[in-house]
Amino acid sequence: MIYFIGNGSIDESKIMYTSIDFIESQCRNAEILAIDTETTGLDYTRDSIIMLQIGTETDQFVIDVRNINIELLRDVLENKPKILHNAKFDYLFLKAHGIEIDKVYDTMLADRVINCGRKMRYSLKDLTFRYLNKDLDKEVRTSFISTKQQPFTTEQVLYGALDVKNLFKIKAKQSDLIKEYKVENVVKLENKAALAFGDIEYNGLDIDKDAWENLYKQNQKKAKDLFAELDSLVLEDGRLQKFKPESVQMDIFTSFEDLRKLNINWDSPKQVLNIFKSIIKSLENVNSKQLNKYRFKYPLIDTYIKYKETMKLCTSYGELFYSNFKADGRIHTSFHQILETGRVSSKGPNMQQIPADNAFRNCFTAPTGWKFVSSDYSSQELNVIAFGSKDPVWIEALKKGQDLHSVCAELVYGKLWIDNAEDDCIYFRGKTKCDCPRHKSMRTNIKTVNFGLAYGMGPHKLSDTLGIPMNDAKLLINKYFKAFPAIGGFLNKLGNFGKQYRYIKTFPPFNRRRWFEFETDHIDPKQLGIIERASKNTPIQGASADMTKHALVLIREYIKITNCPVKLVMTVHDQIDTICEESYVSTWTVKLKELMELAAKTIVTNGLLKAEVTVSNYWQK
Repeated sequence: MIYFIGNGSIDESKIMYTSIDFIESQCRNAEILAIDTETTGLDYTRDSIIMLQIGTETDQFVIDVRNINIELLRDVLENKPKILHNAKFDYLFLKAHGIEIDKVYDTMLADRVINCGRKMRYSLKDLTFRYLNKDLDKEVRTSFISTKQQPFTTEQVLYGALDVKNLFKIKAKQSDLIKEYKVENVVKLENKAALAFGDIEYNGLDIDKDAWENLYKQNQKKAKDLFAELDSLVLEDGRLQKFKPESVQMDIFTSFEDLRKLNINWDSPKQVLNIFKSIIKSLENVNSKQLNKYRFKYPLIDTYIKYKETMKLCTSYGELFYSNFKADGRIHTSFHQILETGRVSSKGPNMQQIPADNAFRNCFTAPTGWKFVSSDYSSQELNVIAFGSKDPVWIEALKKGQDLHSVCAELVYGKLWIDNAEDDCIYFRGKTKCDCPRHKSMRTNIKTVNFGLAYGMGPHKLSDTLGIPMNDAKLLINKYFKAFPAIGGFLNKLGNFGKQYRYIKTFPPFNRRRWFEFETDHIDPKQLGIIERASKNTPIQGASADMTKHALVLIREYIKITNCPVKLVMTVHDQIDTICEESYVSTWTVKLKELMELAAKTIVTNGLLKAEVTVSNYWQK
């Protein structure tokens, strides 16, 4: 039966009017509820809920939130197990009403877990059609935005009730696939993590707008100076004189200081390529991948790359960035929770692309009386590789706190490493990082390989990254895996598994699964190579993502249970950022480290992966 409470004229042959007390009593007796909301827009800091749908598979209750106080349902909403679609969205709007839901099952996230890697769509309309073979009326859904204070129609009430009813049926269909693929643990993880990401989005970050504006102006000046330097380098290069015009036109408004002697548009890739081909005839384009191998050989190219990098900062973090400020003046990013590896991305703004140098991050400030207390894992992905491969050298280095990259470099380069040591090289005292110039170079090469393992790096990528010939890159990789056969065997096993079974898994206990779709008889060798690399890096990146999400869940649950003065405010890859009242900082730093390492030990069970904690007035890398 469908029940409605609120103002309006509806068809009482299809819908029954009821009271909030009746809804509360019926929901209290249910084992599990489904919830959905209709809102005036997508921004919870500005828009509001106008309709709340709640109920069971047999009885659905539609509430006009414009006229009914839903806080009367707080106990039911907060404490009963619930099914939602895109739970984080509803959570944010309910949180704005002072209601914090828990115990959620998100049909959207469950389907992303089930179909990770497959080309699928995940709206409620898509899932309803895929699982139930029903087509939702899109016009009714979009009508809520323009409803404002108008009474709900019978069609709108029926539509809202159907959303609730369908959630039960979709969950039942998903349950069979979740069991078949053995992804119960990762579905539970993602459902809990959704609320932690919701807290981060809701809490937001304070920003020092004046400091941000000053950075923008500094980058504008730097870009202008680099622009002028590019002009000078062209004028000074005898090979490029053909790009210098015979005469320069000016008008009465042009000062001599502003006069350019070139007509080159450094923001035009076509024009820039034409210039650079006069120096490097084989150059095909001016993207960073092509140019990086030449930047330190040609000052013009190095300056151009710096100019493009600076212009990107001006574009991304200048006036365009200000559109991200919400109604409360804070920055509230929005997380996309499950990428193919299990990692997350964010937008509005993309906080994972905020420059890592603290000049930008320090513009995000803790409120008065609070501190940033942040924690990140020490060499998270390297620990995952060591644990997965059981390589004895890596594990021993991590146990003893040695510099892993230097230890690896010594084994790969052998006598060359020994011969290039300075007389006072500290590496040989305790295998710590040294300052020997040649050791630095070799360590950098091996560090690139070590971290590249997590991304399935091959010789082409290594060649581009280090700016070395392809044959040298191949030789370095061969020497590397000769020195570390356990790592080579581990990665090859992953690559072969993905090609054979068309999926790959992350580490227990979560066992996240990523699918690869291809036809065995007609697969392109290049595509097969992509699948092999993805099979190697997904368990590493995915296990790291599982770990960070598990840490977020543990932190959120601790904050909620203890009601301690701490808020989750950001996460980027292996780092989790909180703000904490100053009086609680010393206690929280100890507890945060404990929770981070507890989450790590769930996957990397040898306990070698440790977390570091920092305290600051600002957001830091």
